[in-house]
Amino acid sequence: MRQITMFKVPHTRLLILGAVMSEPKTPTPTPAGDTYKGWVFKWTNYIKGYQRRWFVLSNGLLSYYRTQAEMGHTCRGTINLATATITVDDACNFVISNGGAQTYHLKASCEVERQRWITALELAKAKAARMQAESDDSGDDFSPSSTPAAPGQGGASQNSEVQSALRTLGSKVEDLSTCNDLISKHGSALQRSLSELDSLRLTGEAGDKIRQVTERATLFRITSNAMINACRDFLTLAQAHSKRWQKAFQAERDQRVRLEETLEQLAKQHNHLERAFRGAAQSNATADNKSAAGPGKGEASDEDDDNEFFDAMEEAPEFITVPADPQFHKRSSSNISGFNSEMCADDQSLNEEPLAMNPESPSQELVPLKQRRTRIPDKPNYSLNLWSIMKNCIGKELSKIPMPVNFNEPISMLQRLSEDLEYHELLDKASKCQSSLEQMCYVAAFSVSSYSTTVHRTGKPFNPLLGETYELDRRRESGYRSLCEQVSHHPPAAAHHVISDRGWTLRQEITVASKFRGKYLSIMPLGTIHAIFEKGNNHYTWKKVTTTVHNIIVGKLWIDQSGEIDVVNHTTGDRCHLKFAPYSYFSRDVARKVTGVVMDKDGKAHYVLSGTWDEKMEFSRVMQSSRGGENGTEGKQKTVYQTLKAREVWRRNPLPEGAETMYYFTALALTLNELEDAVAPTDSRRRPDQRLMEDGRWEEANAEKQRLEEKQRSARREREREAASQRTSSQSEEGTPHDNHQALWFDRCEDRITGEQIHIYKGGYWETKDRGSWEDLPDIF
Repeated sequence: MRQITMFKVPHTRLLILGAVMSEPKTPTPTPAGDTYKGWVFKWTNYIKGYQRRWFVLSNGLLSYYRTQAEMGHTCRGTINLATATITVDDACNFVISNGGAQTYHLKASCEVERQRWITALELAKAKAARMQAESDDSGDDFSPSSTPAAPGQGGASQNSEVQSALRTLGSKVEDLSTCNDLISKHGSALQRSLSELDSLRLTGEAGDKIRQVTERATLFRITSNAMINACRDFLTLAQAHSKRWQKAFQAERDQRVRLEETLEQLAKQHNHLERAFRGAAQSNATADNKSAAGPGKGEASDEDDDNEFFDAMEEAPEFITVPADPQFHKRSSSNISGFNSEMCADDQSLNEEPLAMNPESPSQELVPLKQRRTRIPDKPNYSLNLWSIMKNCIGKELSKIPMPVNFNEPISMLQRLSEDLEYHELLDKASKCQSSLEQMCYVAAFSVSSYSTTVHRTGKPFNPLLGETYELDRRRESGYRSLCEQVSHHPPAAAHHVISDRGWTLRQEITVASKFRGKYLSIMPLGTIHAIFEKGNNHYTWKKVTTTVHNIIVGKLWIDQSGEIDVVNHTTGDRCHLKFAPYSYFSRDVARKVTGVVMDKDGKAHYVLSGTWDEKMEFSRVMQSSRGGENGTEGKQKTVYQTLKAREVWRRNPLPEGAETMYYFTALALTLNELEDAVAPTDSRRRPDQRLMEDGRWEEANAEKQRLEEKQRSARREREREAASQRTSSQSEEGTPHDNHQALWFDRCEDRITGEQIHIYKGGYWETKDRGSWEDLPDIF
């Protein structure tokens, strides 16, 4: 506490005292930041020795993870520093132990780094011990949990926030008490000094001034005493009710946990009732109504619809890869290898840099003619009552739930489909391959690459309006033109067609089935993707896997992809089976793993693919395969593949700078909603609610979104009335569809490959754009 020197000169004393009393209390210096994080080597066992781990020191807890990416969902261990001991072994090694089963033997990269960690740990330990002592003294029944929040657990973090607020409040109360004491002390000193002055025998003007100052000081003392009494009452009341407030916070938290458990039980009961109803309906159906081909494009299968994404145990791999003999390629003509000289030539082309391309198609340099934007307005931070919206959504189709734009990202589903072309160069390379098996590797990598943009993208795209279109013309830059159209609203379906000057065509029609299960959201894309190459007339098809958004109600949102993909070449019979491993807390394998095998029509393996759907994919040539190794989970022997050295076929592009404030958009996604001239009036870029959201005007965007949805419903009712009048006049049968909507640029027909009813591009869009004649298009916005 600052000492105040009392001078004998009256005016000097008053000036110094006033300055001291008006000066704010200087806060005690504290170390900058309460969190310390970095890489440290941790002793694991005698086989692996020291392994690099990511350590995070926060709120008196030291936690570690295998990688930085695990911080959002998996904590490998935590130790409370309040009761821990920290010892230094040598220049780089140190040990942290809580006296029980937890002991961390750590090693820093250098002595300076070790000293930084020791300093941070000692400060955190002292602070944690002080907090624990204060909690014990006050009889606090509401202590923060020492377990870090895992996926699905948000109570510990919120508990810590409440404790932090209580500690801040307590600190302010202590400051108030200190100021109270200072005012009382200095006020008394001031009164004594004025009394001494009053006792002096002064006459004339000086005596009048002294009396005036004394009267004002008396008024100041009366006011100060009133404030002191009020402060004392506040302190007494705050101390008396502190424990009651903490218990009230605990009761609120317990009530919230009970609500979450009730919500989960309701979701499970709804799921069981839905399955029971569907089972009863199927049992009453006749054999003629059953199809052996599995679920159609417009409906989800029982297996997909009722799939519960719980934390799975670690699954054994379906196959094992081992390095082949370094001299194996020299014996390619032997019976052991099983490959002829033609296949070995393919192997050389795939394992040399650059990859083998078609010599008849020399590459052309395409110079971009337009500078695309690299930023959009930052995402605003708006709060939302999630429970009030989600409690009425259990078991419903996501497309039928009215959602505010707070859950969206400022692009439509049509633009999200166009984002599959982020790595179109994989198809460019595939079109120049000499071998269909080599081409299959690129097509399989392309099917995986479309998921790399979803790893941080927890926002929901805007549901397109019926008749809405989206064009992506990158012919001058990348050689392709893309067109999407919303061809159906119930169920929502979008048709997509891409034509490239580099020898390939991509088309798809995707219907999204989604279910809200209480704790997570399942998104099942239905439909087939087609890739056709001019050279060799190879026609590939595949489907998408299931996307799961976890922690819908509580905790940090995170996305997982799981399921299997079969990429089939219908021209040659080649096939690639890809498996997306679901996330498992117990797995020791890398997260988001994808594995696959490329086989010919006879089932012989030629390539093995491996990697992750959010980072990269690699391939390696199979030189020999055999049955053996460890038994699988079902008692089957796994296949052992002897492969050459793995080579990278695809790697994710880094996100733009500041992507975390721009919805984690990629460089391509940032340009998707950029305004362009001459696009159709139905283009997604012209959608007003989406544009308002991108500009950060979310309240206006919500109002505009409701207007557009009501306009769409009115248009649908009008079409239904027209269809009803046509049925009445033509005496048509009862099964005629109620909505007579016809797609603008796509025709509905049966696919000759899959037998599905799909929409195929009929042409005319780009010619209409060149003419600028959009008069016949509907007004949907």
